[in-house]
Amino acid sequence: MNTTLHSYTLAYLSGEEKIEMPATRRRWNNYIEVLGASENNLKGIDVRFPLGIITVVTGVSGSGKSSLVRDVFYAALKKYYGGVADRTGAFGSLQGSMHLAKDIEFVDQNPIGRSSRSNPVTYLKAYDEIRKLYADQQLSKQMGFTPAYFSFNVEGGRCEECQGEGTVTVEMQFMADLVLECESCHGKRFKSDILDVLFKEKNIYDVLEMTVNQAIEFFSEQKDNSTCRKIVKRLKPLQDVGLGYVKLGQSSSTLSGGESQRVKLAFFLAGEKSEPTIFVFDEPTTGLHFHDIKTLMHAFNALIEKGHTVVIIEHNLDVIKCADHIIDLGPEGGTAGGNLVFAGSPEELVKCKSSYTGRYLKEKL
Repeated sequence: MNTTLHSYTLAYLSGEEKIEMPATRRRWNNYIEVLGASENNLKGIDVRFPLGIITVVTGVSGSGKSSLVRDVFYAALKKYYGGVADRTGAFGSLQGSMHLAKDIEFVDQNPIGRSSRSNPVTYLKAYDEIRKLYADQQLSKQMGFTPAYFSFNVEGGRCEECQGEGTVTVEMQFMADLVLECESCHGKRFKSDILDVLFKEKNIYDVLEMTVNQAIEFFSEQKDNSTCRKIVKRLKPLQDVGLGYVKLGQSSSTLSGGESQRVKLAFFLAGEKSEPTIFVFDEPTTGLHFHDIKTLMHAFNALIEKGHTVVIIEHNLDVIKCADHIIDLGPEGGTAGGNLVFAGSPEELVKCKSSYTGRYLKEKL
C-alpha cells in the first residue's frame, strides 16, 4: 500500500510553507556602541548594537563577525556587568545605554551538563516539580520517601548498581567498552519500591520515558493539581523551541549542539531572566531544518516581547531577512575584511552594492 506522509521538506521546497518576513521592522532609539574595535582583522571600526530588537551580524567567513561580537562586544559587556569572560578583544571603549540592560548571555552549542545523568528537564527545573509530585503521593508518605528519593543523582531511591544510569559500562582492554542494561533495575534507574509509587497509574520511570509533548498532555489533564500546572509551565518552553520530541529522561550527552542551544533558549524563555538581558547567538541555525528555523524565530521574538535584546551571528538568509537591523562586515575575509560594510535594515542592505549579503538577500525580499 502506498501512503504519503506529510513532509515539511516538500512543503518548504514547494512554497506551501515558508518563513514569513515580519510585517514591520521594530524601531529603536537606544543602543550600545563599540568604539575602535581592532581585534584580529577588525579595522578599528565603530559599531552600534541597538537594544530591544533583533540584530543579525552578517558577512563572509573570516570577515570578523566572531571577533566583533564574541571577543569584543560580549566579553567587554560581560565584564562591565560584573560577570566573567575570556580575554576581551582589542577595542577603544563602550558608550551608549549600557544601563538599560542588566546582563549579557552567550548562548552557544556546548552541552548543557557534564554528568551523563543530566537532562533537559533537570536543566529547566521541571524535574524538581515532578519529584515533589511523587513525594506527595500517599505511598511515598507512608514509606517516608522525600523528593530526593526520586532523584538519580543521590543515594536513596536510585539503583545503586548503576547509580541511576540504567546501564553499566564494562571496560574492554583491546576493544570498545560495552554498555549493558543494568541487571538490577533492568534499565529503569530506580529501586523497585520507588517504582511502586504511582501517579495516575504512571511511575517515575514511565514519566521520564515520555516525550515533552506527551508529558505536557499528561500533566495538563490534571488541571486541579497545582504541581502539575507548574510542571506544564516549566515544560512548555521546550515545546516552544521545537524540542517536543525529546524524552524527559534523555541524557544531555545525546543532544546535538543545536538541541543543547535550544534547551538553553528554553531556559531563558521560561522566565529565569526577568531583567532586560542581551542574548548573543552564534550560528543558531546550524543543522536545523526550515521548520526548526521558523520555530526558532518565534522563540527569538518571544525574547524580544519579554524586553530582552537578541544579537545573532548568522549566514542563513531566512534569519537575515527577519532581522530588524543588520550589521554587515567585510567585504571579504581575512586581511580584506574587518570593515563595517553596512548597518541598517534589510531593505536598505539590498541597495548596498559592496555587500555580498545584500546581493543574495535581494531574492528573499
